[in-house]
Amino acid sequence: MISSPALEFAQTLVRMNTVSQNSNLELIHFIRDHLAKLGVQSRLTYNADKTKANLFATLGEGKPAGVILSGHTDTVPWDGQDWTMDPLSALVKDGNLYGRGSADMKAFIGIAVSHAEQFLASDAPFALHFAFSYDEEVGCFGVKELIADLRDASIRPLACIVGEPTSMVPAIAHKGVYRYKCCVRGKEAHSSLTPQSVNAIEMAARVVGRVRDMAEGFERSEPRFEGFDVPFSTASVGQFHGGIADNVVPRDAEFRYEFRDLPTANAAQMQSEVLAYARSLEPAMQKVAPQTGFSFETICEIPSFLGSKDDAVTRLAQELSGEQGTTLVAFGTEAGLFKNAGIPTVVCGPGSIQQAHQPDEFVSLEQLGRCEAFMQGLARTKAFG
Repeated sequence: MISSPALEFAQTLVRMNTVSQNSNLELIHFIRDHLAKLGVQSRLTYNADKTKANLFATLGEGKPAGVILSGHTDTVPWDGQDWTMDPLSALVKDGNLYGRGSADMKAFIGIAVSHAEQFLASDAPFALHFAFSYDEEVGCFGVKELIADLRDASIRPLACIVGEPTSMVPAIAHKGVYRYKCCVRGKEAHSSLTPQSVNAIEMAARVVGRVRDMAEGFERSEPRFEGFDVPFSTASVGQFHGGIADNVVPRDAEFRYEFRDLPTANAAQMQSEVLAYARSLEPAMQKVAPQTGFSFETICEIPSFLGSKDDAVTRLAQELSGEQGTTLVAFGTEAGLFKNAGIPTVVCGPGSIQQAHQPDEFVSLEQLGRCEAFMQGLARTKAFG
C-alpha cells in the first residue's frame, strides 16, 4: 500500500483545478516551492502569455546525465459528466483515490515529488530529473517548449520514463495523433441558381470522402502491427459545420479530422495526400469564383512512439515494476517527442486508461503502492545501461 505522505501529496495535486483551459501555475509553483526547500532549483518555461509553465528540475547536480520522470499537469474537463462526487475532492474510498487527474496523471507526479528527499540522498550513479508539462491533453504543446529549453541549455538526459497509466506495465509503443481543420470557401447563391455558385459543403464532402477512402485503405492493406487493439492506422472526421439555410448554396464549410498512425507509418504523407486532393479540386472551383478554395490548419501533431524491449530504460522499468513483459498502448503520450529528441523512453505509470477521462476517475491504492515501490527502487539503483 502507498504511504501516507505520498498519498497526501497526490491528493494535494488532484485538488488543484488544472483543466487545460485554466492556468497550471498553482501546481507548478507548489512543486517549485517544495523543491526549493530541499535546495533544488527549478527551470520554468512558459506559454506565450505566462499563464502556464513547464517545470524541469535536477536532483543530483554534478552526477552524470540523469533519468527523467515525466508527467503532464493538465487534465481534461468534467463538464456534462455524471460524477457522484466533487471531481476535485481527491476522495479515498473503497481502496481507490478518486478525482479528475488521479489516474491521468497527477498521482504519478505526486508520488515522484514526494520522494525528492530520497532521490537527493540516493547513491544512484545518475541524476534524477522531474519534467512536468502543460497542455498535453490538447496537443502536447508544453513539452515541446521544455525539450527545446533542454536542448538550448545543453542538458542531455540519459533516458525518460513517462508515467502515463499503464497499470505499471512498461509500454514500448503507441500510435501518433495528428489532427487538422479544413476550411472551405465557396460562393453563395440562391439555390435555384446553383451553376453560379460553388457549394462549400459539397466540396468539403469530397475531401471528407477521400479521408474515408484512406481509412478503408489502411484497414484493407496496411501491414499490421500486432499488439495494438487496432493493428493498422486509422483516419476519421470528428466535426463538420456549414450552411445557413436550405435555399442558400453555402459559402463556407469546416470540418476536422485526424490520423492515428502506426509507428511504422508516415503521418506527413497521409496529410500530403489530403492536401493534394483538395488542391486538385480548386481549379474547377476558381473558374466560377477566383476567391474560392481550401485552407488547412494544424490542430495538433503528436508523433507515434516506438521504443524497444532491449532499451536500458525499458529493462530498468521492468526491474522496478516487477513486470517481465511489455505492452503497447492505444493512447498518445509525450513519449514520441522525447524519443525524437534522442532520449530513450518508456511509458510506465499507475492506473488504467480505462478510468482516465471518465466520471468518477480513479486509481487504486494498490497501483499507487506499486508506483511508490518503483520510486524507492529507482533511488536504490546502482547501475544503468
